[in-house]
Amino acid sequence: MFQVLSSSWALLLGMMFLMVGNGLQGTLLGVRGGIEGFSTFEMSIVMSAYFAGFLGGSKIAPDLIQRVGHVRVFAALGSFISVILILYPLLAHPIAWTFGRVAIGFCFSGVYVTAESWLNHSADNNNRGKALSIYMIVQMIGIVSAQALLALGDASGYVLFIIASVLVSISFAPILLSVSPTPAFETAKPMKLKTLIETSPLGCFGMFILGGVFSAQFGMSSVYGTSAGLTVTQISLFVSSIYVGALLMQFPIGWFSDRVDRRIVILIVAALGAAAALVALLNDQYFGIILSAGFIMGGTSNPLYSLLIAYTNDYLEVDDMAAASGGLVFIGGVGAIAGPLIIGWMMDRFGAEAFFVVISVLMGGLAIYAGFRMTQRSREGIDDTAYTPVMPSSSPVAIEVASEFDIDTALDDIPDNK
Repeated sequence: MFQVLSSSWALLLGMMFLMVGNGLQGTLLGVRGGIEGFSTFEMSIVMSAYFAGFLGGSKIAPDLIQRVGHVRVFAALGSFISVILILYPLLAHPIAWTFGRVAIGFCFSGVYVTAESWLNHSADNNNRGKALSIYMIVQMIGIVSAQALLALGDASGYVLFIIASVLVSISFAPILLSVSPTPAFETAKPMKLKTLIETSPLGCFGMFILGGVFSAQFGMSSVYGTSAGLTVTQISLFVSSIYVGALLMQFPIGWFSDRVDRRIVILIVAALGAAAALVALLNDQYFGIILSAGFIMGGTSNPLYSLLIAYTNDYLEVDDMAAASGGLVFIGGVGAIAGPLIIGWMMDRFGAEAFFVVISVLMGGLAIYAGFRMTQRSREGIDDTAYTPVMPSSSPVAIEVASEFDIDTALDDIPDNK
C-alpha cells in the first residue's frame, strides 16, 4: 500500500479533489433544479445527459490522448469542466443545463481515462489490485466529502458552484506538476457485443441494469430528496449513505464472491438491494429508514458492478478479458442513460416514491434473472477469476486494468507459470 501511495500520491490527491467537485455538482444540480422550478422529468433529462456525454467521451478520449498526449487532454478538459460549473447558475434553464451536462460528462470521462491510464502505468503486477482499491476509496471519500459541503452551503446562490469549479481546478495541480513520466497509451481492441452477450448473458444484462441503478443513485437521489420535501442536510446525508454503503460493503461482498458460486452472490445481493428499496417505499415517512435503505442500496449496487465484471471474466479466455471491458462499459453506459429518464418519468407521473419503485424493480429483476441463469448453465469446469473493486463511474481504462489484474491472477494460478 505504501508503495502505491508513494508513487501515485499526486494522482490520488488530484482525483480526490476532482471527485469532490463532481460529487458536489451532481447533488447540487438536483437541489438547485427544484429551487428553479424545473419539473422532475426535466431534471431527469439533465441528469441523463451526463451519462450520454460520459459514454461518448469514453469512445473519443482515447483517440484524443493518442493524438495530443495526456497532459494536453487533461488540462483542456479540466478547463472546460471549471467553466461549465460556473455557468450553471448563470444559465439556469433545462436546455442549457442539458447541454452543459453532456459536455461535462464528456470532459469527466476524458479526465478519468487519462488519470486511470496514469494509475495503471504507475502500478505493477504486484500492487495493481491494491492501486485500484485505493483509487476507489479515494473516489468515495471525495464524493462523501462533497455532500458535507452541500449541507454547509446555500444551494440557491453561486458560492457552491464556484467552490466546485475551484476544487476541479485545484485537482489538476498535483497531477500536472508531478514528476511522474507520461505513460504510453494503449487500449485493447473491443470484443463484438454479440460475442460478449452470447458468452455471458447474465453479465451483460446485469451491467445494463446496474448502469440504470447507478445513474439513478448518482443523478436522481438529490432530485428525489427535493421532490420528497427533504431538507438540504437530509439530502446530503441520504446521498452520503449510498456511497458509504458502497465503500464498506465492497470488500466483504468481494471476499464472499471469491468463495461461492457468483450467481448465488449476485442473486442474494440484488435481492437485498430490491428489498431495501421496497422497505424505503413502504416507510418513506421515516428518514432513518430512508438512510438505512440508501446504505444498503449503495452497498449492493456498487459491488454488483465489480461482481458482474468478475463473473463475465469467469467465462472468458484470458486473452479476451481486457477486450471485453469496452463492451461491458458500453452496455452499462446505455443503461445509465436510460435510468434517470425512466425514474424521472415515473416520479413525474406517480410522485417521489417512484424512485424506490424503479430501483426495487430493477434490482429484483436482476435477482430473478440470476436465478434463471443458474438453471441454464452449469458451473462445472469454470475457474473463478479474482474480484477487483471498480466504481461504476470508472472509465473503460479502469475496467481494463481490473481485467488485466484478473489475467495476472489467472496466469499465476497455472502451475507452469508459478
